Amino acid sequence: MVQALTLKHDNPFDKKILVVDDYSSTRQMIVDALHQSGYQWVSEADNGRDALKIMQNEIHDLVISDVMMPCMDGMDLLRHLKETNPDTSVIMITGQPATDLTVSAIKKGAVDFIKKPFNISDLLYKVQIYLREQSLAGAKKGSDTRQDGKVTEQTHDLSVQSYIYDSLENLDGENEQIFNKMVDLAIRVVEGDACRIMIHDGENGEFHERVSKTFGERSGNGGGHESLLPFFHQVIRKNEALMIHSEDHPDISPSLICTPLLIRGKAFGVLSIRKKKNRGVFTRKDLHYLTSLTKRASLNLENKVLYESLYANVLDTFKSLVASIQLRDHYTEEHSLRVTAYAIDTATCMGCSHSEIESLKIAAALHDVGKIAIPDSVLLKNGRLTDEEYRIIKTHADIGERILQSIALFDEERNTIRHHHERWDGKGYPIGLQGEEIPMAARIIAVADTYDAILNDRPYRKAQSKEWAIEQLIKNRGSQFDAQVVDCFLKTI
Repeated sequence: MVQALTLKHDNPFDKKILVVDDYSSTRQMIVDALHQSGYQWVSEADNGRDALKIMQNEIHDLVISDVMMPCMDGMDLLRHLKETNPDTSVIMITGQPATDLTVSAIKKGAVDFIKKPFNISDLLYKVQIYLREQSLAGAKKGSDTRQDGKVTEQTHDLSVQSYIYDSLENLDGENEQIFNKMVDLAIRVVEGDACRIMIHDGENGEFHERVSKTFGERSGNGGGHESLLPFFHQVIRKNEALMIHSEDHPDISPSLICTPLLIRGKAFGVLSIRKKKNRGVFTRKDLHYLTSLTKRASLNLENKVLYESLYANVLDTFKSLVASIQLRDHYTEEHSLRVTAYAIDTATCMGCSHSEIESLKIAAALHDVGKIAIPDSVLLKNGRLTDEEYRIIKTHADIGERILQSIALFDEERNTIRHHHERWDGKGYPIGLQGEEIPMAARIIAVADTYDAILNDRPYRKAQSKEWAIEQLIKNRGSQFDAQVVDCFLKTI
């Protein structure tokens, strides 16, 4: 435990920080990063109960706490801290994020809620922000209570903005998933009662409801939006949000906010949200939060559109490359299709995200594209390869990666293609990566590639049985292949 010292609380680096997490590796990573950043007074505990004991003997200015812990979890710790040390700022972290949990933590007094895995630089930035705000609040306390209240409001505003950003930062999937997330998040952030997303048809000027949630029920056609159409048209026409109260428009009960959804600066839809009569009215702050939310979500959608556009542009190139290989080696093209199907099933079983699976589709389909540069005398040789011929064959991984550099494919896909012949034990090629150094997508393709190769005829050997192929995967589980990938693969075939 850190010794009690009299600190100069005008300096954020003199503040006392307590890190609470039952995973020693995570706890140590945070502690080391804080020390390296200049924070000298850092304590640590592996559960909420021990953290409270430390706080009884020595008050800390900031607590960084995991949610799921033995003895006493992070939410109980937060409740106790706010009861006994209300001035202590608390940042919550968790590996199992849930929107309701996040909202609950913020309402109970947490200044922020961070999802694992997190970027340590982002955490350090937030630590700096909240400690500086705390220092400012301490300096103003007793001299200007109004200013102190403003600081508190600013801190709350920062936490809400951070919550919005973190909730949408890694959001992917189909448009419907993104829209549903926006609606759920909007209702929680401003405590609205009904929210819908309307898509604008630029050709005929009509609006089509895409998602709606009213009083906890989601449907595809909530109805009742006809009276709001003039406001929707105004948002589209002006490309800006608006807030309406019943005092100005009696049909609005009691208030409504409409914000534009933008792609490349042009509105293509509207998010609208209202409140019940007994829940007050929206404020300018609510308008600010919703504008931030829709701008951040629109950026996700815009990036998705740009990605899909890129994908469409390179698709023809993909087809040409695969066709070129097919002309020389029909097996390679069919093999790539089968490997892709196996890889997608395995990735789905492993719980990979939509974006990870989309990236895997590309990499798996083109994992052998480098064979286009391998001479026929080697690629199609009817018999065992010599050492020199095997060396030439192995170059296809590097060649494939270099070919794809010219068509602006993302680094992730190129990296996967380059390393799909690496081995878990480090004995693969081209550079001998091992274990988790190998990209996950490459580990998945390695299993699918080997399995399909065993099941099909090659110039140098005949196809083997499915049973024998499975036996080989199990035999090399944990040596050639990632054991987790093998286990999921076997569940899908």
